[in-house]
Amino acid sequence: MNYKLELNTQEPNSKIVFNTIIFDSFKINIVERYIGSAKSRPTLCEALFKVRTLDDQLVQRRDGNTRVKIKGDDFETYQGLSRMLNSYEYKNKLLSRKDADQDYVHFILRMVIMNYDLN
Repeated sequence: MNYKLELNTQEPNSKIVFNTIIFDSFKINIVERYIGSAKSRPTLCEALFKVRTLDDQLVQRRDGNTRVKIKGDDFETYQGLSRMLNSYEYKNKLLSRKDADQDYVHFILRMVIMNYDLN
């Protein structure tokens, strides 16, 4: 499955980060909220995602809601993956960007499959 990963589309000094994964038939919008000073290293406190069609129609989850909040052990895993994508090593190509991107996308895709019926 082909995808395009758009990372960290945000305003300068913003505590909200928007990431998007675009697939052939749908896209996933991820919102990360951070706490702490912009000058020091801010801490990820919340991550949400929504699934949309390519023409920006929201897709409802199995329970009728539209967004998923990543919680518990999944949040810990997500924090690690997000930290990797924002790391010095990733930005300066000192680690395999392709592997890091795939780990991130596979994790989010697993969360989508658990919460949505994609027909």
